Parts: sequence; C-alpha cells; structure tokens
Amino acid sequence: MKIQEINKLADIYLKLSKGMIDHDKYTYYAITHHSTAIEGSTLTAKQTVNLLEYGQTAGKKPIQDHFMVLDYFTALKFTLDLAKEKKPLSASLIQSIAALVKTNTGETVNTISGTYHTAKGDFRTGTVRAGNRTFPDFRKVPAMVKFLCEQANEEIKKVKTFEEKCNLAFKVHFDFVSLHPFGDGNGRTSRLLMNYMQARFNLPLSIVFKQDRIKYVEALESARNKEDITIFYRFMYEQYRKFLKSEIEQVGGIKSVKETKKPSQTTSRKKTVSASAKSLKGIITSKTTSEKKKK
Repeated sequence: MKIQEINKLADIYLKLSKGMIDHDKYTYYAITHHSTAIEGSTLTAKQTVNLLEYGQTAGKKPIQDHFMVLDYFTALKFTLDLAKEKKPLSASLIQSIAALVKTNTGETVNTISGTYHTAKGDFRTGTVRAGNRTFPDFRKVPAMVKFLCEQANEEIKKVKTFEEKCNLAFKVHFDFVSLHPFGDGNGRTSRLLMNYMQARFNLPLSIVFKQDRIKYVEALESARNKEDITIFYRFMYEQYRKFLKSEIEQVGGIKSVKETKKPSQTTSRKKTVSASAKSLKGIITSKTTSEKKKK
C-alpha cells in the first residue's frame, strides 16, 4: 500500500469537498450507517439517511436499531466537536462518548464484582469474551484507559507526517477495542476515537465498511495474535483508500451538477435527532400500553 497515493487522495478529497453545503453531514450519515451496521443494525443506508435527515422510521425494522443509529450519530457529532475544540483525551471524556453510544439501548449489568450501567459509560466490572479471546481483567481497565489517553495525548504533539497521523488514529482504534473497557459499545467507541484523532489533524474521516466486517475482525485478531499492528494498519489504509476514492467520484459528480432544493424539503430537515428519539420512545410507550390493555 502506497501511503503517498492515499495522501494525494486525501488532498483531492479535501479540495473538492471544501465549501460544499451539507457535505460533512452526509459523510456523518455514511459513517453512522456503516459503524452501526457492523454491530447489527438492519437499517439500510437510505433508511439511515431518512431517519437522521427527516425523522422517518423504517417499517418492520426493530426500534432498537433506530435507537442505535440515533445514538451513534449524536455521539459522532459530540466526538468531532471535542476534536475541534482540541480537548485532550481522558478516561472521563471517553466514558462520555461511550454513554452517548448507548443512551437509548443501554442496560444495567449485574456481576459478582458489582453493577455497571452501559448507558452511563461505566467501566465493566466483569470478564468479557469474544470468541476465543478474553479481554484484560476489569480491575486493570481504569489504569489502562488512563495510560492509553496519556500516550495518545503525547503522540498528538509529536506526529508530523500524514502517515504518522494516520498510524496514530489507527493505533488508538486498535488499542482501545483490544482493551474492551465497557460491557458493550466498544467497537463503536473505538471507531469514534479514530475519527476524533483524524479530526484533530484535519484529515478526512475513515469508515470501516460494513461489507468488510469479517476482514475487519480478522485483521484485528491477526494483529493481536502475531503482535504486529502493521497488519491492522494495512487493512485500515485500504479502507481509507476505498472511502476516499468513492467520495472523490461522488463529490466530483455533484460539483459538475447545479444543485437545486425543493421548498418542501427545507422544513422537513428541521426535525432533530432528539425529536426522532422522542418519537420512537412514544412508539414504545404506546405499544406497551396497548399490550397491557390486551392482557
């Protein structure tokens, strides 16, 4: 993989997208769709946009999937705002991000060692396994997260080149998901932290494509087993190249066409993510009430 090629693609992408109305927003929609789909959301790309842009729910799709999408989008915007403000990474900041990821889908988990709430960004108090892998002892988690943050904050000051900045973003992603400090939402949070690092450096954001989920998991596991993070770097650079090329083609096409907006769309776009979440909660409440009446 030629880093120079990806660097050039990133420059072209930034030049093409500069000044485009709503470009960032639709990039966020794409990131939200792929990241939640990796974790099991069944909403299509179009349904994700309809939910986030117009507050339209997808018929016959689980309400939990809608909440997952709404929560992730909120967490993404929050994370990127932190990056723009150059807020240093800290355990409490990461816990705030994780809490937003699970706001409407979180749960209380009881273990022998204590109770934690995934919607509050609590660190886990029990063992976490994924396949044949057992993640670090929960008692070590707070110190390990603190070390990860301190290390990342120091490296932010040192990195200079495009490759060094990308490697740091991918390393934070890898280290965090390999730590798995929360009971749930670790994958989503790790990808948000990667985007945080890229936003700190004013780089285009990365996506892990949902169709490459298996390769993603394999790259993570292979890098861990062989203790060679460059395996994960290679995978992420390929994802980065794929995303940038796709965006350049799309943005280039849009630039050549005169954009027009329908008056009716302007009003509908004012619906917020929080309003959509409240609407979904209303659906849940009404369903629960009708079920009780039937009983």
